Amino acid sequence: QVQLVESGGGLVQAGGSLRLSCAASGRTFSMYVMGWFRQAPGKEREFVASISSNGASTYYTDSGRFTISRDNVKNTVYLQMISLQPEDTAVYYCAAGQVAAWAVTNRRYYNYWGQGTQVTVSS
Repeated sequence: QVQLVESGGGLVQAGGSLRLSCAASGRTFSMYVMGWFRQAPGKEREFVASISSNGASTYYTDSGRFTISRDNVKNTVYLQMISLQPEDTAVYYCAAGQVAAWAVTNRRYYNYWGQGTQVTVSS
């Protein structure tokens, strides 16, 4: 069982940056693929980034602006976001699962989810 708690969201102007954190409980954090997803009002939850259990592999929908990283000692995964735009406004969720590489973009393969953190980008 893994419990996830996101933090670091907030209001930022277009062009600004934020770093989201997701703290995980439990001793098995290093076993899991970690992902970040986001959900804007009226839209489906969509994949943003993932990182393999040992941190060696990452995958993005927008590699130029977002960077995912993890610290398996601190049981935390991060999402650094730069050059934020109003269309990035959403609730951002972290997720954990033992997910095959081909499935990392599919939210159905993640077993554990945080409560989400709101990111609002003003124009």
